[in-house]
Amino acid sequence: MTPKVIGQLESVLKGLNEDEQCSEILHRLAAARGAISSLMGELTEDHILNHMPKNSKSAEEAAEDAPHRAPGWGSQAHLPMVRLAREFNVGDEDDGLKAALFFLFVAVVFVPSSVAQSVQSEEPEANPGRPTVSTPATLTPVGHLQFETGALGAGDSPEFSSRFGLNEVMKLSITSRLELITSVEPFVHYRADGLTGNGTGEVFFGAQGVLVHGEGAKPTISASYLRRVYDGGVPELDFGSPRNSFLLLASAAVKGFHYDANAIFNEQTQGVVSRAQFGQTLSISHPVVGKLSLSGEIWHFTQPFLRGHAVGSLWAVSYAARKTLVFDAGFDHGLTGTSTRWEGFVGFTYLLPHRLW
Repeated sequence: MTPKVIGQLESVLKGLNEDEQCSEILHRLAAARGAISSLMGELTEDHILNHMPKNSKSAEEAAEDAPHRAPGWGSQAHLPMVRLAREFNVGDEDDGLKAALFFLFVAVVFVPSSVAQSVQSEEPEANPGRPTVSTPATLTPVGHLQFETGALGAGDSPEFSSRFGLNEVMKLSITSRLELITSVEPFVHYRADGLTGNGTGEVFFGAQGVLVHGEGAKPTISASYLRRVYDGGVPELDFGSPRNSFLLLASAAVKGFHYDANAIFNEQTQGVVSRAQFGQTLSISHPVVGKLSLSGEIWHFTQPFLRGHAVGSLWAVSYAARKTLVFDAGFDHGLTGTSTRWEGFVGFTYLLPHRLW
């Protein structure tokens, strides 16, 4: 038990030194508090059983009467307290000191332990990257797998007249500073140059790391890298599909408004030719009523092979059905001649409530 307590306290100290998120540190503190309480209970019980006077008839009577005095006292969870009541001789009117020590022990050991278990069982909260182009700088809860699932329909773009695709993004934070990301578009139906076809979009693997943890108006700053590992060859949206993508991200909340800002540096390819692409996004969201939120975004990408610029305005609504489940829907309107004219999308974000480890 003692090495476990030391390990948990060292984990708390490490989190404080590395400026990790408050929620993660509080979670570790709750676990450490529970371990300390368990250790204190073991030591106290050993002291009572081996170094204090044994039970008397009045103690037995007090223990037997306990279920009638307190609801739930006779449950399995309270059996240790009944046994300790016997050892403390609680019920002996001539030994008030022992009774006081017994109830102090219950308050110090059992109550904090219950609070710690309650904190640890709190439901984690999803961190949706959808539905905006911007990616949040904050990460998903450590150890919880998150799925971002959606469908997008688009019309009137340089590479197609219409396009419909299903998309999936999976995220898993292995520490409070590092998150693994996989993005895939398993199905695409399109019409281009008078022909209709079906295909598979791209697959990306990558990671995102937090450089500076923020709190409130102080932004969280992160960097991410994505690598395209498969290209299905289907027509792309106006800003294309990069082979390599590097992002700098910032997220914060100011006076009830949350913002995500991205600076994007891509490598676009066409045959054997590679060219640099630059992009900027800014999204702002705000709760409207209850669990409903409204998001607005402006984004821009250079188009190195078209020698143009893709610019769009996006609007979306999100509904948090639960902490772990968020639905979204919205549209995007292209603002230049080489932008995809219209896009409509719908989807959801789901965070598995149980940690993988």
